[in-house]
Amino acid sequence: MDALILTIIATSIPLLLAATGELISEKSGVLNLGVEGMMLSGAVGALGAVLWLENPYFGILAGALSGIFMATIFSIFTINFMTNQVATGLGLTIFATGLTGLAGAPLVGKTITSLPKIEIIFLSDIPLIGPILFKQDLIAYLSIVIIVLATYFLKYTKSGMILRAVGDDHYSAHSIGYSVKKIRWFATSFGGMCAGIGGAYIPLVLTPHWSEGMTAGRGWIALALVVFASWIPWRIIVGALIFGGITIAQLVGQARGWPIPSQILSMMPYIATIIALTMISGRISKNKNIVPASLGKPFIDMH
Repeated sequence: MDALILTIIATSIPLLLAATGELISEKSGVLNLGVEGMMLSGAVGALGAVLWLENPYFGILAGALSGIFMATIFSIFTINFMTNQVATGLGLTIFATGLTGLAGAPLVGKTITSLPKIEIIFLSDIPLIGPILFKQDLIAYLSIVIIVLATYFLKYTKSGMILRAVGDDHYSAHSIGYSVKKIRWFATSFGGMCAGIGGAYIPLVLTPHWSEGMTAGRGWIALALVVFASWIPWRIIVGALIFGGITIAQLVGQARGWPIPSQILSMMPYIATIIALTMISGRISKNKNIVPASLGKPFIDMH
């Protein structure tokens, strides 16, 4: 049972990281559909760095930088050139899919050392919960720190209030002296960093090798998680665990030979995503204040 729970948690970490970064980005009014591409970039960057430098911790840094690099491309087009955010995000994911396929081709068949587990003295010895909560890798601990800080940042800090103000009404925020573009640049870069680390987690912990498209749609699920969480950070933890559990359920079903076609089992996480979005869309239509009012809208400085 402990092994199953640990597997579900590990599967949830990339979703948790990518969704937290996307939530901060969307709170600033930027809809980034390039999360999948950023995760792929983080995955190939991390694997390449570890093979080159022979240290898994450099993979975390490389994944973060790869995600920021893709976020920078996205920001240049959507924030500076004011292109359509949906089209640009989709284009970025298509571009990143091809680029990582090309960059990852020499890495096929090569394996790396996974991130080691870090035991927290005394706490890891607690029966039942000790091995689950206090014997994880660095990125797992980092993901919890990031979502706690994101919650605190949005709810209790002046900077978080300013970011939310930009996302709710960017012209009003601009009129009282805040730099909308600069704030959105920082938010999008943070989202790219989190997506890159989430992508890096896949080869560093889950599958220590490269295969084209290895994120397998996790970026799209992360986007759905933000809506599932109603743009409230701590709810992302619940959503990530649910979708992580569904992903593991389909793998367990295939391994145990459940009398269900394997194609349907593979579709389960995405079917669950569609059902969740359908259910939540009703809540959003009734309470439109949930969604940042300026989400997806370009900011045009008239001065």
